[in-house]
Amino acid sequence: MTTREIDLYPAVKAFLEGQGYVVKSEVGAADVVAMRGGEPPVIVELKLGFSLALVHQCVARMGVTDDVYMAVERGKGKRFQKAVKDMTRLCRRLGLGLMTVRLSDDLVQVHCDPGPYAPRKNAKRQGKLLKEFAARQGDPNDGGQTRVGLITAYRQDALKLAMYLYEAGASKGADVARETGVTRATTMMRDDHYGWFEKVEKGVYGLTPKGAEAVAGSGQALGS
Repeated sequence: MTTREIDLYPAVKAFLEGQGYVVKSEVGAADVVAMRGGEPPVIVELKLGFSLALVHQCVARMGVTDDVYMAVERGKGKRFQKAVKDMTRLCRRLGLGLMTVRLSDDLVQVHCDPGPYAPRKNAKRQGKLLKEFAARQGDPNDGGQTRVGLITAYRQDALKLAMYLYEAGASKGADVARETGVTRATTMMRDDHYGWFEKVEKGVYGLTPKGAEAVAGSGQALGS
């Protein structure tokens, strides 16, 4: 039997009535309208799944009342759980409420209520962002490109080391650091994140063929 949006209504109606609301369906353009005393109306839009159209619909209902919920059928699996998590985050930012309905037993779960939302800033992530911005030379990437081939400040420093070794040959880490200005040169060459460097002897590093290829194809990577 195919599930329909109206199949969500009995559970939502019972849930709201349990909180003292008088509930009616299809009032004006709204799927569900609930009233309690002299409080502002609560509007619930019923859908079988998440969509941008549902978000637009709920935002439009906010022109009538601040208390707007979207209600969707509860699915199964990690994919649905992630969708709920992402939509909850979006609803909080928009000031919308979100509830899911499990049709097998009419369980209604409220994931967030309508209301103003002030997102907390992550100081650690912000610091990491600003550090990368300050360290990046020039603007070597195209906005919107994928992570593959992205030029980071770390990659720019690695290219400086590779270019120096390309010209000077195998060198001591301390010399590379001094000549390139990359203070972490020895550590970067030892870690060899890109496969560009090889240890020749203690404290001395050279360039691999892969490193030479990186130098040859560096182009505008250093933001010059």
